[in-house]
Amino acid sequence: MRMGRTMALMGGLIAGFCVPVAVSARENVVRLAGGIEVRDGRMLLRVDALADDLLRVRIAADGRLPEDASWAVPEDVRARRVAVRPLGDARTPGFRTATLAVRIASDPLRLIVEDGEGRIVSADAIAAPIAMQGRAFALRKTMPPSEHYFGLGDKTGPLDRRGGAFVNWNTDVGRFGEATDPLYKSIPFFVATGGEGGSYGIFLDNTWRSWFDFGRREQDVLAFGAVDGPIDYYLIHGPSLRRVTERYADLTGRPPLPPLWSLGYQQSRYSYMSSREVREVAARLRRERIPADVIWLDIDFQDRNRPFTANPRTYADLPQLAAELRDDGIRLVAITDPHIAEAPGENYVPYDSGVAGDHFVKATDGRPFVGKVWPGASVFPDFTRSATRGWWGRLYAGLVEAGIAGFWDDMNEPALFETPSKTMPLDTMHRIDTPGFARRNASHAEIHNLYGMQHSRATFEGLQALAPERRPFVMTRASYAGGQRYAATWTGDNGSNWSHLKLSVAQLLNLGLSGFAYSAVDIGGFTGGASPELLTRWYQIGAFLPLMRNHTAIDAPRSEPWVDGAAHTAIRRRFIEQRYRLLPYLYGLADENARTGAPLMRPVFYDYPQALSAPCDQSMAFLVGPGLLVAPSPTPESPQRYRICLPGQRWFDYWSGLEAEAERGESAKAGFVIVHETPALGRLPVFVRGGTILPLQPLVQSTAQAPRGPLSLHVYPGEDCNGLLYADDGTSLDHGRGRYLRQTLRCNVATDGLTLSFEQRAGDYVPWWRRIEVIVHGWRGAARVELDGKPVAATADASKQTLRFEISDQPAPAMLELRREE
Repeated sequence: MRMGRTMALMGGLIAGFCVPVAVSARENVVRLAGGIEVRDGRMLLRVDALADDLLRVRIAADGRLPEDASWAVPEDVRARRVAVRPLGDARTPGFRTATLAVRIASDPLRLIVEDGEGRIVSADAIAAPIAMQGRAFALRKTMPPSEHYFGLGDKTGPLDRRGGAFVNWNTDVGRFGEATDPLYKSIPFFVATGGEGGSYGIFLDNTWRSWFDFGRREQDVLAFGAVDGPIDYYLIHGPSLRRVTERYADLTGRPPLPPLWSLGYQQSRYSYMSSREVREVAARLRRERIPADVIWLDIDFQDRNRPFTANPRTYADLPQLAAELRDDGIRLVAITDPHIAEAPGENYVPYDSGVAGDHFVKATDGRPFVGKVWPGASVFPDFTRSATRGWWGRLYAGLVEAGIAGFWDDMNEPALFETPSKTMPLDTMHRIDTPGFARRNASHAEIHNLYGMQHSRATFEGLQALAPERRPFVMTRASYAGGQRYAATWTGDNGSNWSHLKLSVAQLLNLGLSGFAYSAVDIGGFTGGASPELLTRWYQIGAFLPLMRNHTAIDAPRSEPWVDGAAHTAIRRRFIEQRYRLLPYLYGLADENARTGAPLMRPVFYDYPQALSAPCDQSMAFLVGPGLLVAPSPTPESPQRYRICLPGQRWFDYWSGLEAEAERGESAKAGFVIVHETPALGRLPVFVRGGTILPLQPLVQSTAQAPRGPLSLHVYPGEDCNGLLYADDGTSLDHGRGRYLRQTLRCNVATDGLTLSFEQRAGDYVPWWRRIEVIVHGWRGAARVELDGKPVAATADASKQTLRFEISDQPAPAMLELRREE
């Protein structure tokens, strides 16, 4: 059941069975250089302007703010301030930044934030805006009827959170459903859009069990709170949703640039039971000519399910296996769960060294807490200690030396067996001993939602130390806000059914809006068994997701690409191949994310706000960067014809290259090109925005292969026509030392043709291509092409409406002029 006990507490807070904090006459207003403090009775409200568009709000019922510390927001970010100008009077004091006006009203104490034009961005509710019950709190804000809400990570349900209520408590739920809550991650951040003041976001920086209610209990009230911990939240004003998302990344951190191979196809199963089976899977991938870069090793590769071991009978040759696969362009990623087998006297180094270093979480009696997980009786590292994270990181030395390329942090909610709560008792004790925090003990009730994030942090930092010139790759199941700095993620144990295919799109989109740009879903579903058509549809959509991993349960039918015969294999192969052709575009999006925080996979309204009111069901549609729009059927199991709303003026079919034309009778819909699609098994509708310069590469079987032939630039004329080339060596950290290539491309449409310009490259990396093939779409007639005034041979194709020519690589600024000829 969604919410449960926490919702009951929230309901009591809002309903008033606890006494709202009384507001007496104004006692104290302290105007700060970068904000304001206001006291009413014992309550203290402090608002700091970290930037003109970013506020931090802290409330202390007893008048004393808690320790200024955060696992999500770095200290240097919290310390930022901008100068503010005083606003208001003694009764309603406030301040202005360059873009916001902040007012604090009394009777009751409430916060109102407006934009520079006086439009409400966010306002506390007039009735009981702050309610307390013991250490629990609830905050209530007005909820305009036009606002929509997104984020909170990969919660289930529709993409829009409005009308829903959610709990943040990391939980191993196994076979979750469409309404299951909570799930594996706690990301207490949402972005709102559609209100009069534009888009804004709120991040509640509280690691305890927290909740959000978007008008489910009270129709016009947005409420959130927690059972304990600080009232400490950040308000980000856009005014665009894009700006809010990028500013949240500024606040909590952007993912590092991943290794290029992680963007390739990844094959997994729980479990490949021996090195022989892994070799068979790798050989079949190559024999079937299915591009692939990764094979994953689940828990059965280990000795008795013990982390940091290999089964001496079935994986005795792990280093040789890794080397052979690496020679064939395939890397191994191995699982490392956070439970360590309690194995005294058995020469199990992780246990022995962990006991010697006092690295395990404590039970109430002061001894290491013991719980049952895959290895049996297990103890758990106390990742809130710097020393423990360092010890954990060093445990990877053997696997790294064996050639394992990346690591998979699973079961880190943390998940336990045979306990009603499926996790540690709430009074289990952690020891906070890490820079930026006062040293103290903390209960599991406070640390639970952090555990997975700090687990992946320890793994990430350990790999950094062991291989300082190589980009780490870590995948985590559980995390907290800011965890994107350390790991990619996936949506956990989904089901092999059509509803979960549809659910996965909303989950990944909301993860992208919540900072996790690199996310995956188990293609085909983890539990159950996908029908051939479902699995093929999932492969098609999966080719355009941020990460592409196929994974199934130990008791589920196989789901490798070839399992359903030649016809399905051919379709799945073709879409995996398209992903590899798209790698220059995807890697450019990865570079953009590392610099700005913009997600790779985006809701259509991310770049096109009008899509929020599109006259089509867009529940399955999504963008890949600004240039590609993927439009599966909103009812993917149905053969029924459906409508696709393409926002803006000009789109092209990705597969044919021809311009998409509105259906008869649909062209009157302002702001959209509306087309109709009849589902066909071999086709997934994908469109390219007019104004996109899309780089594609020749097909390879792995990112370890250098493509042979020219880089292709597909030019789709339209407004704001641009593209990006980005390249580096794909694995090292040399890109941080200038060893990269970044080049902006632009085109301008004229009445008699267009110009295509190459701007000056940044960085000194020499790319794999020496020639560039240019394909201009939507071209009619013959053409004269000149590069910096010199003629270039070109071929026009009337049936495909393309103009095609080839030039040498252009590292320096250059201009191509294309003129139509009669």
